Amino acid sequence: MVSPTTHPMRRVVRRCLALCATAGLAAGVFAVAPATAAVAAEESAPAEELASRFTFAVLPDTQFYSRYSSDQFVPRYGTDPFSVQTDWLAEHAEALRIPFTAHLGDVVDRAGTQHEWEAADRAMKTLDDAGLPYSILPGNHDVLDSRKWDTELDAAAEPFNRWFGKARAAMQSTYGGSDPTGLSQYHIFEAEGQQFMSLALSWRPSDATLAWAQSVLDAHPTVPVILSNHALISVGADQTTPVETGDSTRMWDELIKGNDQIFMTLNGHFHGATRQVKINDFGHPVHQILMDYQMAYEGGNGYLGLFEFDLTNDTISLETGSPWVTFKPQDTLTSYDQPLLDGQHQRFTLDFDFSERFQGFHPGFTAGTPDEPSLSAAARSILLDGFEGPDPIATEPPGNELDFVPAEGTLAHWRFNGHDGVIDGDTVIEDIVGDNDLTRVDPAETNAIGATWEDVTIESDSVHGFSADGAAACFDNSSSTRFSYLTTAADAAINDADLTHGYTIETFVKMDADWDAATNGWSKAITRTGNRSLMGAPRTQWDWTASPTALGISNLREFQFTSLPADATQGDRVNWSGEIMVDAWSHVAVVNDAAAGTTTMYVDGAPVLRNATNVVGQAGMADMPWIIGADWVDDAARNGWHGCVGETRIVDRPTTPDEWLTQRADLSGLTVAQAPEGAVGVGEPVTFAGTGFPGAEVRSTAADARTMVTADGTWELQIAEGLVRGENSIELVQALGTRAGTPVTVEFEVEPMAVAVTASTRILAGKQYVSVVATNHEPSPVDIVIETPYGSKTFLAVGPGRSANVSMNSRMSSVPAGTASVEVTGTIAGETVTMTKLAAYPAS
Repeated sequence: MVSPTTHPMRRVVRRCLALCATAGLAAGVFAVAPATAAVAAEESAPAEELASRFTFAVLPDTQFYSRYSSDQFVPRYGTDPFSVQTDWLAEHAEALRIPFTAHLGDVVDRAGTQHEWEAADRAMKTLDDAGLPYSILPGNHDVLDSRKWDTELDAAAEPFNRWFGKARAAMQSTYGGSDPTGLSQYHIFEAEGQQFMSLALSWRPSDATLAWAQSVLDAHPTVPVILSNHALISVGADQTTPVETGDSTRMWDELIKGNDQIFMTLNGHFHGATRQVKINDFGHPVHQILMDYQMAYEGGNGYLGLFEFDLTNDTISLETGSPWVTFKPQDTLTSYDQPLLDGQHQRFTLDFDFSERFQGFHPGFTAGTPDEPSLSAAARSILLDGFEGPDPIATEPPGNELDFVPAEGTLAHWRFNGHDGVIDGDTVIEDIVGDNDLTRVDPAETNAIGATWEDVTIESDSVHGFSADGAAACFDNSSSTRFSYLTTAADAAINDADLTHGYTIETFVKMDADWDAATNGWSKAITRTGNRSLMGAPRTQWDWTASPTALGISNLREFQFTSLPADATQGDRVNWSGEIMVDAWSHVAVVNDAAAGTTTMYVDGAPVLRNATNVVGQAGMADMPWIIGADWVDDAARNGWHGCVGETRIVDRPTTPDEWLTQRADLSGLTVAQAPEGAVGVGEPVTFAGTGFPGAEVRSTAADARTMVTADGTWELQIAEGLVRGENSIELVQALGTRAGTPVTVEFEVEPMAVAVTASTRILAGKQYVSVVATNHEPSPVDIVIETPYGSKTFLAVGPGRSANVSMNSRMSSVPAGTASVEVTGTIAGETVTMTKLAAYPAS
């Protein structure tokens, strides 16, 4: 009997669904996985004990909310996420006991743009009007020259000071003062009868600013401090691991570790969420937390942080939620819209003994009156109440190099696994779906200056976690004049691909850690070569002689996809991402839906805000190759990509996220068409066969039996060991490396005794006989009764290795095919057991 193995069903609640998200990619295709928490479960949970609690709210990078308020959000929704965040905080401040909010910087995206500050002003004015105090600090996008230390800036000319400087800060009831530049400030707020400080330091705080911060701490030696800064710790390529930066190391060494009052640091800037604990000079923990969702759907999708301080039970808990998601009309919601994030760095509880931690500088610290239920549960309930969200799109790391979804219409799919070291003139990067292999162009045959073969190597140690390829081509020492590239052959079919009816271009890319805007800005990773000026494109000031299609990076570290539509005379269409971090992998999918007239760029699963419209297909120039690693301008390569490019795929139609290279192969289709029928003899091998995913391994729970699914999707597996006498239940599962599908259970029986039976017909002296032989392979004697249509005979106590042998005279001129029955009785484990075996014989 074959059946799917029964497992508890994963509960999916469409109403008020909460989700897990991988740090930093919230609401993107890589970010979302079903969570176990839902309103129904929370409502039935027992009420927690009352305790002394308050909520500290955090607003991470709001830059895109401000930038696109007037031209994207307000036309579509009537407001923007920033305003909805502050409206929600003001509305629920009393219910959630919020005494204070901290903004982590990058208030706007372009410091010199008036309407962005106006949008930020409108949002934060809500907190002003509600009397809800807050600290705010400038990020790198909030100052006119982010390369300078704060003291090197002209403070009077900085827009941040005009909009959120000392005068506005002084309106807060909690305001304690600002540094001389006006870019840093501190506040002291009261919660549950105790004082806390929010110390907000500017972008690139100078030594003078750190000295000012030290003076503030010295002036308030008994106050616990939450330090906020735009850029402290970063997050690794796995979107989980915390990474130290120059900022975090400098501020730790010069300010944080020597001041026991600082028990928590908060920062944004780096796209993701992570945390770490460091031990200061006093032997006490300092919790460092990063949250920044600007690269999520809709520029962050309104996610904010809610830290519940439970002074009675000595815990600090974080909930990450989005009032914006719950604000949007139901018919505008997508799979990226989830009100809560439940990833390991987005929802957690820290054990934090307040009195012990603060004993060294504030021995009198005590909890307030225990009169509040769980504020985290209250926040979740408020956000989830009445929300009906869409199902998420989930993914997981690949099991091996085959663990991806083949896409119908794929024209080329380049992968780098199987190679190592320098990509030289003999290296062929295979197109796994066709004849569009890539080869390296000899540096000596290009106009590159100083390029060598060693500039391009294969990287396998640190690649995008959702690429099944597990390798990439990395381009070093690249600039506008020094470059290297891989190219299709002159006669490759992809060169003349018809993409006029839509397409998808997918790739995994990373900028090198030492990427520099002046040297590497406007470089390209993937290019369809050609010359726009020869294709009918309107004359432009920039790029008129450039290639028709290219994906690259701007001098502001924004992904740029530029492409001529099928009708090249309409001119180029451009997609832009937000700011991309160096030394961090991104998955980029560019999808042109010709029917809808749109080209959408997705970065790590989330569509960017600036997408192209009124664009049908893509124009190409006959016989011009595709290249990876450089741009193509004035009929020659230039502007080399400084970083890595992973597996890349081109499809001749628009695809959806469930088809992308970040998704996993379907391992649910294992079938078992052949399995044992009836009882199997002791020691006899059993054979299973069926269909599955080509290249997958079929494994058995019985012994170490495994086989591979062949290219035609079939498999066969023989198991000779691990079977037991009596009922057997074996699970068969197909797997791609470390990832396995749902097991299929096969049940069958193995005979209780090892007695082999054969039957035959033969002629002796002209007479027709049926002969039966039953051989005892048990270690003890058995009784055997042999019965045929022509008689029966009993054999008692047939010893080990002995046989009961009988020939029955049919008394017929010929014997039709038939079956002999053999009944065996023996003692197994002290019990008398009887079994019957049948043995067929042929006609004589």
